[in-house]
Amino acid sequence: MKKWMISLMLIALVLSGCVSQAADTRTVFDAKVGILLSDTGLGDGSFNDAAFSGLERARNELNILFDYREAPEGNYEEKLLELVEGDYDLIVGLGFSVQEALEKTAEAYPDQQFLLIDGTSEIDNVISMTFKDHEGSFLVGVVAAMATKTNTLGFIGGVDAPVIHRFEAGFTAGAKYVNPDITIITEYAGDFGDADLGRSIAAKQIEAGADFIYPAAGYTGTGAILEAQDRGIFSAGVDTDQFYTAEKSVVTSMMKNVDIAVYELVNDLISGELPEESYELGLKEDGVGLAEIRLFEADTNGKAMLIDVRKKIISGDIEVPETVK
Repeated sequence: MKKWMISLMLIALVLSGCVSQAADTRTVFDAKVGILLSDTGLGDGSFNDAAFSGLERARNELNILFDYREAPEGNYEEKLLELVEGDYDLIVGLGFSVQEALEKTAEAYPDQQFLLIDGTSEIDNVISMTFKDHEGSFLVGVVAAMATKTNTLGFIGGVDAPVIHRFEAGFTAGAKYVNPDITIITEYAGDFGDADLGRSIAAKQIEAGADFIYPAAGYTGTGAILEAQDRGIFSAGVDTDQFYTAEKSVVTSMMKNVDIAVYELVNDLISGELPEESYELGLKEDGVGLAEIRLFEADTNGKAMLIDVRKKIISGDIEVPETVK
């Protein structure tokens, strides 16, 4: 009996040592990244979800650790400070709405590296990443002009800001490239997070004759797309492929490949190849583009036009405006 007890004690000691060793083991990550999401946070089916997806892929494939913060109350600086205290290699601010708080935080912590997405900063420790939303939106405008039967389109902006102006300008220019006499009804919601408001604006535009709605308005835009579906007209999604949001309405989506861009940037971070100042991503860089076209099929000439337009934008033969002329 004593021998058994001694043996059991020895086994317990060995196991205890193994557990202790396991407890002392730490996972070594190649990089630590923190992100502050924009206004509406996760679940927008658009901008925030795309960036988050890119970080999830980086976590799974590139051995990184990441954490995120949401600031629905607009307390961006408070959330950024929480990330600074987490000692991350890179802190990402998503969206132009966080720019002021991010720049203030960056100036207070000059040794911390920041990335601003959808804005341009002159602060030394802030890298800027912008997208040529107008180029992708031009293609959406071309599709919308081909699909409309009333020659009246609707555009809904989230807030009246330069980033959203690019969506409007590209969409308008693309539609008028196909039909110079086409009418575009435009309204800015002043809110990215109000689906009911999006529905209301879309309903007004439809009643005014629009039979294709293009919202660049986050969750407000989701409401607009759903209203378009309920009213039996076409729409286009934005940032991600929103076909599954309204399968009877969404013809295509302006793909803002934030997920791919974030993943590639983290890869650059790990390899030590981050740029000193900025990224600017358009059709040429695969930063923007079109999702699959469904529900509507362009004729042979229309398909050829889409291919030709894309090539001409990339080559510079078509210069897409960033503001509505």
